[in-house]
Amino acid sequence: MQENTELNTALVKIRPQADEEVIALHEQALRLCDYAEALVILSDDNVKAATNDLIIIGKLKKAMEAKKREYLDPPKVYAEAIRETYSSLMDPIFRADKITGNKILVYRAEQKRQHQEQEEINRLRLEAAQKDAALHNGEISEPVNLVEVVAPPPKHYRAEAGTLGTMTVRKWKVEDFSQVPDEYKMVDAARIGKVVRAGIPSIPGITIWEEPTLRVTTK
Repeated sequence: MQENTELNTALVKIRPQADEEVIALHEQALRLCDYAEALVILSDDNVKAATNDLIIIGKLKKAMEAKKREYLDPPKVYAEAIRETYSSLMDPIFRADKITGNKILVYRAEQKRQHQEQEEINRLRLEAAQKDAALHNGEISEPVNLVEVVAPPPKHYRAEAGTLGTMTVRKWKVEDFSQVPDEYKMVDAARIGKVVRAGIPSIPGITIWEEPTLRVTTK
């Protein structure tokens, strides 16, 4: 039993603030931040020195990101594996729920259809008998042969384990996107960013501008 428990559990690190490597990186970051705040750029040589600082900062950033992944990635992997496993384990539950529910809905739809059709048949027969009587200036003299009408499906079902009710759910799909009001349309930020970076000069309704930035390359 102990062996199985060990095979099905995992230790996950959750306190980066107690990690000696993280603490050391953070202290280095604090020193670099203090240095950056005191930095004065008055010459090209200052820029060159600051470039070295940016490279050091970039390496520190990568080191901190790597440590962050050490804490975040394993739980993500475990969570994804658990989700996939439970998806497989629960699939029969979802299928059983859907199949049973669909069969009830089909039965109720057939009940409703029969009820409506039988009521319509009786309505037409009564209407025909009334017209025939009116044609002969009299009243309906013989009983109209009406069909037996099944009861409409009930709103609720009471079973030993509980009750079952029905409700109407409103759903939707896009038929013509050009006709959709603007407030229901979303901007595709990823796609716009891609074409802007590729050099598209303009997009109706969107302002495009350029800002200088820095790119640091490490030897």
